[in-house]
Amino acid sequence: MYKILIIEDDNIIAERLTEELSRWGHDTRTVGDFGNILKCFAEFSPDMVLLDISLPFYDGYYWCRSIREVSGVPIIFMSGAGDNMNIVMAMNMGADDFIVKPFNMDVMVAKVQALIRRTYEFSPALNSAVIEHGGILLNMTDASLSFEGRKIGLTKNEYMILEILMRNKGRIISREDIMTKLWEDETFIDENTLTVNMSRLRRKLADENISDLIKTKKGMGYIIE
Repeated sequence: MYKILIIEDDNIIAERLTEELSRWGHDTRTVGDFGNILKCFAEFSPDMVLLDISLPFYDGYYWCRSIREVSGVPIIFMSGAGDNMNIVMAMNMGADDFIVKPFNMDVMVAKVQALIRRTYEFSPALNSAVIEHGGILLNMTDASLSFEGRKIGLTKNEYMILEILMRNKGRIISREDIMTKLWEDETFIDENTLTVNMSRLRRKLADENISDLIKTKKGMGYIIE
């Protein structure tokens, strides 16, 4: 079973896709908040995206580009505008396939199944893991952070600190656990080095208007709430 995110504002088409793909054993989700599609993407962590071009707020090209900044999952564009210019633009934005509306549901399912086979069954596992918290996306494919459309580069230590805290959001993580994660060998633990890394990371986040993400629990460690 694969997870498929349907980004389509026509409820009839979205419902038909959901019904048909569910019959083939896929776990589907439709987007409800078209102003915050990336948040839905991060929460659902789909294996494939079906994306309409004409959407409220921002068009499909915008969202395709935004998804491509954090993930390499296959994307199929759906549109009534099937002229060459739209198809070429979609592929250049990072789409893997394009289907013109109105489409035959059997053809759509065949495209979905074929793309899934090529991506997941005939190829190495796709790195599409993204951790989301409050609109902040930690992308594990390139160790970067995305926030409000901006991509923020991280050092190896900054990425690892954020990864352990975001994976355990709501839990206090001790300094010792973080240092063990960073070096994987207690021989290399250095309290001052962790303090410097944490300070630099917080300063970098503040520069991007991400304030108070990492909280200190005195004598206990750090937490992302």
